[in-house]
Amino acid sequence: MGWAMRPTTAALFLGLTMTVIGKKAGNGQCEFKTLSEVDAVVCKNLEVSYPKLGNVGCRFVPDCNDYRKKITTWPKPMVKFPGALEGATYILVMVDPDAPSRSSPKAGFWRHWLVTDIKGIDMKKGKVRGQELSAYQPPSPPAHSGFHRYQFFIYVQEGKHISLLPKENKTRGSWKMEKFLSRFHLGEPEASTQFMTQSYQDSPNFQAPGTRTNEPKEKHMQR
Repeated sequence: MGWAMRPTTAALFLGLTMTVIGKKAGNGQCEFKTLSEVDAVVCKNLEVSYPKLGNVGCRFVPDCNDYRKKITTWPKPMVKFPGALEGATYILVMVDPDAPSRSSPKAGFWRHWLVTDIKGIDMKKGKVRGQELSAYQPPSPPAHSGFHRYQFFIYVQEGKHISLLPKENKTRGSWKMEKFLSRFHLGEPEASTQFMTQSYQDSPNFQAPGTRTNEPKEKHMQR
């Protein structure tokens, strides 16, 4: 099982399939789709919840109610690890391995969030309070770049002083996460999960600002 949780291997392996299973939301309008069994291998004892969406772990952000647009502006989610030890301290890492796109991930891993010194008692309650080495950056996949995986990993800190190198602080993109983990001798994550979303501009219902919707089709053909 250890191989599945190392981020570099997971980033390559999890993109093999996009098979999904549909689930209807309570209002009967939104269709929540779960990740395939292959993608779900990274989902382990961690909850990531946004307002109105609830726990998005192992799910696609649904293409309804402007959720894929709203998630780009919402504040940081609640990240809850029920199995956290109250006396331990933890590190939270959130990355996008598919930047700028899954077919050409030249900027992956993109570091969306990095927090250290999180107390176990807070981690159990979903309160991410600690030292923010990289402030939360909402998922904002570029248009026409397909689905992106947003991955969350929780590591035991074990009293280590964690910091980013000056060159790591210059940019969030192309982060060598594997080297970061090795530098601080961080083992396998205690918990992890991921969700997927794509740009709201890729929605079939999206209309760019200024686009007319009630214009007769004939007019579009007269040029």
